[in-house]
Amino acid sequence: MTTIEHFPSLSVVIPVYNEENTINKILNAVSAQDMVTEIVIVDDCSKDTSAEKIKQAKDRLKSEKPDLKVIFLQNEKNQGKGGSLRKGFQHTTSEVIVIQDADLEYNPQEYTTLIQPIADQQADVVYGSRFIGGTHRVLYFWHYLGNKMLTLLSNMFSNLNLTDMETCYKMFRREILENIEFKSNRFGFEPEFTAKVAKERLRIYELPISYYGRTYDDGKKITWRDGLAAIFHIIRYNIFG
Repeated sequence: MTTIEHFPSLSVVIPVYNEENTINKILNAVSAQDMVTEIVIVDDCSKDTSAEKIKQAKDRLKSEKPDLKVIFLQNEKNQGKGGSLRKGFQHTTSEVIVIQDADLEYNPQEYTTLIQPIADQQADVVYGSRFIGGTHRVLYFWHYLGNKMLTLLSNMFSNLNLTDMETCYKMFRREILENIEFKSNRFGFEPEFTAKVAKERLRIYELPISYYGRTYDDGKKITWRDGLAAIFHIIRYNIFG
């Protein structure tokens, strides 16, 4: 097993939209992980104080962790999660990239587990699954069923056997971006990413993660409309590319 000293360098890309209550906590949690060498934050025209808090956190981290590279980008207009990630990917320089939501639903301490198959030269892409054994908050049945149905539909087209296509935690070698161009905005990124890594015949692994889901009162943003859009994106990117 690869020791932490020999792990690849890791860039964390964080799309942010109206996360003033959690942004400081997630940046503290991400920066506390020794393997993280770079954090790329993309504010998607937040209407709250997220941008101001990110600027303050960047200055603080610069003094506390001078070896940690922190990049703060702002969209000129709202692009959605997919658009923000595309912009963030363009500014990464580390060997491996992981996507991190800013809402505290996913725990950065699990980077060590997720990166292991990549560090061991076994995987190009690693998914963190919320449905294969990790601790998770009990929440909405229909969200759970919707996730399972979308994953099933995605698997039928991509011929993969994932359990959680919609998971935020997708970790991958940065070099795969040389052959893949992402186009979708909002949450269509998830099925597009899966369709395109499947077409590239990349080595994909899936590992259990914990999940601290939040309610709509807590600020959850994804809706049933995004679920319907995901069906369209699954068909579009698996058939037409």
